Amino acid sequence: MGYEFNHVHLKAPDPEKTAAWYVKAFNLKIVGDIVRESGDRFIRCDTPDGIRFNISGARTDEKMGPGDATAHYGLEHFGITVDDITTEIKRLEDLGAELIEGPIGSGESGPRIAFIKGPDDVRIELLQLSS
Repeated sequence: MGYEFNHVHLKAPDPEKTAAWYVKAFNLKIVGDIVRESGDRFIRCDTPDGIRFNISGARTDEKMGPGDATAHYGLEHFGITVDDITTEIKRLEDLGAELIEGPIGSGESGPRIAFIKGPDDVRIELLQLSS
């Protein structure tokens, strides 16, 4: 059986607010918005390159732990390719993101990278693949 990547799923205290940020920040398109039988608001988005990006709230009676934009075990971050990392850091900071680390690297022997803290304490890596 072959495998292919299906989606990213973020949990958020305010799925509508979080989805609006990702729409502005990374040009996601909202393709669905429902309240499921499990009681959570579930917003389906697509990235410009076709990756499904789901954002939902807590299900009825579900206890949620805090977000963690620091380096940690488990699913630690997701990465977004950008053309100009310096410009993108500034633009995303203007949208409320916080620069955590970087930029690192010159772009000559590998990508330049930086990490930002997005909504709900999510760690996001920005990658500029060429200088």
